[in-house]
Amino acid sequence: MKRLIIVIDGVADYPIKSLGGKTPLMQAHTPHMDQLAKEGVTGKFITVPEGLLPGSEVANLSIMGYCPVENFCQRGVLEAASLGVELSDHQVAMRCNLVYIKDQKMCNHSGGDLEHEDAKQFICALNQKLGNDRFHFYQGVHYRHLLVVDRGDSHITCWPPHDHLGKTLEQLQITANTKEAQETADALNKLILDSQAVLQNVPYNQNISSELKHPNYIWPWAAGEKPKMQPIAELTGLRGAVITAVDLIKGLGIYAGMKVIPVEGATGNYQTNYENKATAAIKALNDYDYVFLHVEAADEASHDGDLDLKIKVINDLDSRLLANIMKEVKSQNLDVSIALLPDHPTPVELRCHVSDPVPLVIWGGARSDQVVEYSEESTKQGALGTIDQKTFFNYFFID
Repeated sequence: MKRLIIVIDGVADYPIKSLGGKTPLMQAHTPHMDQLAKEGVTGKFITVPEGLLPGSEVANLSIMGYCPVENFCQRGVLEAASLGVELSDHQVAMRCNLVYIKDQKMCNHSGGDLEHEDAKQFICALNQKLGNDRFHFYQGVHYRHLLVVDRGDSHITCWPPHDHLGKTLEQLQITANTKEAQETADALNKLILDSQAVLQNVPYNQNISSELKHPNYIWPWAAGEKPKMQPIAELTGLRGAVITAVDLIKGLGIYAGMKVIPVEGATGNYQTNYENKATAAIKALNDYDYVFLHVEAADEASHDGDLDLKIKVINDLDSRLLANIMKEVKSQNLDVSIALLPDHPTPVELRCHVSDPVPLVIWGGARSDQVVEYSEESTKQGALGTIDQKTFFNYFFID
């Protein structure tokens, strides 16, 4: 039997007063998700073990098949792998957002969500003005970029900007966890402040209204050194492939020895090409034993605090992604087990990740229970109960 995991990033949420106590998932029109729940088995999945922060690297490790406690790696090194940047033993990789700060407060983690060519202006300027034999910037996707620090120390505390909107620069200063790391922390704090003068002179910022969100600072975070992960083929006995527009997930796939499959029109936001992702997933199922399909759009809507957009994204996930996948699965009579779930909740009113268990449905084979719709509330009654990473692994990957 083939395996397909569909990660609908950040879909899970909390009840919202303006929706009459419903969550965005409950409010959205999701007949295909509900059909999976009706025909499959449901429950809640603790993707973020106690003691770990609810980052995407932790939650997706859990879902992909790895124990995050044993295999945790910072997203900076994952994004380096995705970009083809080989790290030496003396380098630290960091995720580097282009952010919008106003009145010394973090206002937007994505700096307006740049197009690729616009982002290129910023990365070129940063390398010209601030890059040297110690600091080098690499372009990623939209606002998500990479900073590699030679002779850096990863024992520092940095703050994910999407989890600290509204906080001041002073509150979000990088701090050292050891005496040896103090120099690295000081150098990075200076680099953040120096970036403002560089970014304000980029042509993009010269030509945009000052009232719009635009990148005016860099924000490095998630410092780490390259990890060592057991290949997924050894862990599960399955040949795997990853489909995503997000560098972090690509990096996980690369370190796991999985094939990263590019998809035309995949963007990492609500404009992503759901249909092409569905087509790529079905094709990959014919070539691989295990496909990990990740869609970021709902998470971005949540971080932006856009309730209407989040509901629209969930509708699109159902009608444009899942509907096409299930149509082909059934028409081709594919022998496949499908797991559908978010990696973590991203409540739209909080605009940040939380550690709560996520709604899980597993479809395929003879599995079923009494749940007839897919939501945060209904899956509490599922036959799986509330499970951890090890239980999910044994249930989903082991025949």
